[in-house]
Amino acid sequence: MALELWETLKDSITAYTGLSPTTFFTVVALALAFYYVVSEFFGSSDHGHQQRARNCEEQMQPLPPPVQLGEISEEELKEYDGSDSKKPLLMAIKGQIYDVSQSRMFYGPGGPYALFAGKDASRALAKMSFEEKDLTGDISGLGPFELEALQDWEYKFMSKYVKVGTIKQTVPVSDGAANGESVESTDREAKLAEAVTSESAKPSEHGPSGSVVAETVDKSDVDVDKD
Repeated sequence: MALELWETLKDSITAYTGLSPTTFFTVVALALAFYYVVSEFFGSSDHGHQQRARNCEEQMQPLPPPVQLGEISEEELKEYDGSDSKKPLLMAIKGQIYDVSQSRMFYGPGGPYALFAGKDASRALAKMSFEEKDLTGDISGLGPFELEALQDWEYKFMSKYVKVGTIKQTVPVSDGAANGESVESTDREAKLAEAVTSESAKPSEHGPSGSVVAETVDKSDVDVDKD
């Protein structure tokens, strides 16, 4: 009975498709495999898309309003590099600090400009450099085109982000010490000159000076001769 059904099936396949039973079943197997691969691909893509959508929704939570920090040091600014999600994401240009939390995907951890966060990266932005040595606010020696590029960055930040503070400028200790020593030396010289002047004007505690005594003796001799 089974053999008769198989023979009938083969005849039907050949009659309706024009293919041999072996070719027919091969085509069916390939079609099933293709369908499986395509369904897995789109299924995983949809799953990934849903996952990304959930992540975006989590990141789209309303940001807290920028907090004005006033004047802080560069060391304090490093605490706002995005490593602590509870703190705002800050960055400085030419000593002016801006809250860039709304662009965390660029300046936050894993972003293309993450190394600029928590620093004054004026020199790096002007030169479009990602080298560690250029992550500084020192812009001395830059050319006109680099300064112009830095100015464009500053205008962009001023128009897009809120300024929340400035970087505290520190005076080098060596310069301060040198100035202090110079002032102290000048004060000592002035006091010494004043003391010398006072001593010159001060009368002698032991009576007239030798020149005055000699002058008195000479006058006495003249008076005696006249007598």
